[in-house]
Amino acid sequence: QVQLVESGGGSVQAGGSLNLSCAASGRTFSNLVMGWFRQAPGKEREFAAAISWSGARTSYTDSVKGRFTISRDNAKNTAYLQMNSLKPEDTAVYYCATRVGSGLAVRQSEYGYWGQGTQVTVSS
Repeated sequence: QVQLVESGGGSVQAGGSLNLSCAASGRTFSNLVMGWFRQAPGKEREFAAAISWSGARTSYTDSVKGRFTISRDNAKNTAYLQMNSLKPEDTAVYYCATRVGSGLAVRQSEYGYWGQGTQVTVSS
């Protein structure tokens, strides 16, 4: 079992920044691939970013490349999503998720554990 708790969401104006955190417990964090997904109002949940257990490999969806940075601190059992140059279309509930395995999967079905989500609202 893995428990995930997101924090750091909030409301910002376009062009602003937020840093989301995902604290994990219950299993060896350093063995887990971590992912961030998001779900905008009226839309399906979509992949945003993922990071390998070592942090050496990352993956991003095209719409966030160059603006978002995923990272992790295995000593703190925490993953992060630094979001810069935020746009109104980034407004969504952001979820962290984890999976056992080495691949940076983009499909939700590949992830077995999920957090409760944190709201990010970007105003124009």
